[in-house]
Amino acid sequence: MQKYATGALGGALIVIGIDPGYAIVGYGVLKHEGNRFTVLDFGRITTGPDTPFALRLLSIHEKLQLLFGQYSPDCVAIEQLYFNTNTKTAISVAQGRGAILLTAAMHGAAIYEYTPLQVKMAVTGYGQADKDQIRYMVKILLNLRDAPKSDDVADALAVAVCHSNTHGIENAARANNIRV
Repeated sequence: MQKYATGALGGALIVIGIDPGYAIVGYGVLKHEGNRFTVLDFGRITTGPDTPFALRLLSIHEKLQLLFGQYSPDCVAIEQLYFNTNTKTAISVAQGRGAILLTAAMHGAAIYEYTPLQVKMAVTGYGQADKDQIRYMVKILLNLRDAPKSDDVADALAVAVCHSNTHGIENAARANNIRV
């Protein structure tokens, strides 16, 4: 069942945005209420290159478990994978993404996926935006003192903003009996 109207904090929607990976997983936790965002948390989950791959996936799962336990998100917004060259890396990132999706499903969070183009359009209005533009707009939209230094964190926050805005449009349309 998809959760649409309200979240755990009395009408607010709690979204965890995730930039998937296996060496670095960016995350951003937002509360979205009306047209206002509150940043609850953000950061990176990192795993060491010398750690066996299965243990890297377990580490990602365990750290996400803690985030889910702390924030009880209504949904997870995750960036879809886009690779055009390195198949080996794509497979490893896809496996990391699988661990992330499994964790979200275990917690009953609705899962939404967005392409990099959708995220860039939602945050900057320009589908070819570069990483600096994403970081800058995340800073502005979320009223952060400084732009995130990590691309992974900026992308995670951006995908959470993308979902929150899309969710708000869908709810408004549904309330007015408009199909989107």
